[in-house]
Amino acid sequence: MNYTKSFRLLTSLFFMWGLITVLVDSLIPRLKEIFSIGNFEAGLVQFAFFIAYGFVSIPAGLLLKKIGYKKGIIIGLLTMGIGCLMFYPAASFRVFPLFLLGYFTLASGMTVLQVAANPYVTMLGDSDGASSRLNLSQAFNSLGTAIAPVIGAIFILSDNILSTDEIGVLPENEKIDYYLQEASAVQGPFIILAAILIGLAIFVFFTKLPKVLDENSVGTYAEVIKNKLLSRGALGIFVYVGVEVAIGSYLTLYFMDIGLVDQIKSSEIMGSIFSLVHSSDITEVDGKAVVGAFVVFYWSGAMVGRSIGTYLTKIYNPGNILSLFSLGAVLMVLLSMNTSGFLAMWSIIAVGLFNSIMFPTIFAIAIRDLGDLKPLGSGVLCTAICGGAFISPFYGYLADTIGFKLAFILPIVCYGYIYYYGKLSKKIINNEG
Repeated sequence: MNYTKSFRLLTSLFFMWGLITVLVDSLIPRLKEIFSIGNFEAGLVQFAFFIAYGFVSIPAGLLLKKIGYKKGIIIGLLTMGIGCLMFYPAASFRVFPLFLLGYFTLASGMTVLQVAANPYVTMLGDSDGASSRLNLSQAFNSLGTAIAPVIGAIFILSDNILSTDEIGVLPENEKIDYYLQEASAVQGPFIILAAILIGLAIFVFFTKLPKVLDENSVGTYAEVIKNKLLSRGALGIFVYVGVEVAIGSYLTLYFMDIGLVDQIKSSEIMGSIFSLVHSSDITEVDGKAVVGAFVVFYWSGAMVGRSIGTYLTKIYNPGNILSLFSLGAVLMVLLSMNTSGFLAMWSIIAVGLFNSIMFPTIFAIAIRDLGDLKPLGSGVLCTAICGGAFISPFYGYLADTIGFKLAFILPIVCYGYIYYYGKLSKKIINNEG
C-alpha cells in the first residue's frame, strides 16, 4: 500500500503544532500588559502547556483505541481550534484565567494530536523505517518552531509594547485605546490559526486515510507498561524533554553568567551573527538581548539534526544512533563546563543539534512492539512530556546553589540514561530477531 499522501498530510500537522507551540511564546510580552500581570503569572502559560500533557495523554490513548487515529486527529485539531478562539474573549475582557483555560484547551488538543500522529507515522510503512519516518515528520515540526518567532515578530510584536510605568502615565482614554490595540494584536493571528485548524479538521474528515488499527483489540495500560521498551522509553522521554527545556530556558542567563555580553559586543564576527537573529542595533540593546539572540541557534539545531537523523536511522540501528547522539550531547556539555567565552557558548548551543533525534527515535523504539496497543503506549509516552515541568526548575535550583557550570551535572545524568536506553533497545531488538 502507498502511504505517501497520508504521510504528507500528517507531516503538515507536525509543522502546524510546532508553529503554534512557539508562537504562543510571542504572546508573553503582550499578555503582561493586557492582563497587568507579573513574570510569575506569565510563567503559568508554560505550566498550562505541560500540565495538559500530564492530564490528557492517558485519556487520549484510551479514546484513540476506541475511535481510531483518524477521528482522534480530527478531535485534536478541532479542540486546538476552540482553544485559539477562546483567546478572543480573553483578550477583549482582559480575563487572564480565561486565557489560561484557552491555552490549556489548545494544549489538550495538541496532546490528542500528538498521541495520535506520532504512532500513526511509525505505522505508515515497515517497522525498520519507523524511526526514520518519525524523524522526518519531526523535522517539519522543528521547521514550524523556527518560523514561529519570525511570524510572532511580524504579526504579534510588530509595534512597540509599553512598559507598565509608561501605561500608568497615559490618560484614561489613551490607556483604553492601547489595551484595545494590544488585544487586537493577539486576537487576529489566533482567529486565523483557528480557521486553519478547523479547515484542516474538515480536510482530514474528507480524506481517506489507511486504517492501521483494530479498534476492537483488547489490552490495558497495565499490559502496556510491562513492555520494557515502552516503560524505559517513557523515562527516556521524561528526561529528554526535561533536559532540552532546562538548557534552552537558562541559556541566556548562563551566557550572561560567563561574561559573554562584552565579548560579543567587541567582536566584529559575533556582532554580525547577532544582527542576523535580532533586528535591533547591537549598541542599543541590553545584555540579555545580546546573548539571548543566540539561543535561536540552539532550537534551530533540532531541525538540522532531525534531517540528518532521518537518513542515519534509516540505514543504521536507531538505538546505536540514539546512543551516539546522547554521547555527543554529553561531550558538548562537558566541553562547555570546562571552557569559557565563545567556545563555551557554541559547545552548549551544539547540544541542540544532538538533542534533535532523541524524541522521535525514543518514541519509535518504545512503541515498536505494541501493535494495536500503540495508542495506549503513545498516551504513556506523551504523559512523560511533563518532564519539562520538573527537570527545568530543578536545574534552576542547582544553578542557584552550586552555579551554572556544576549544575550541568544534571543534563549529563539525563543524557547518560538516554545513552543507556539506546544500548538497551538494540539488545532487546536483536534478541527478538
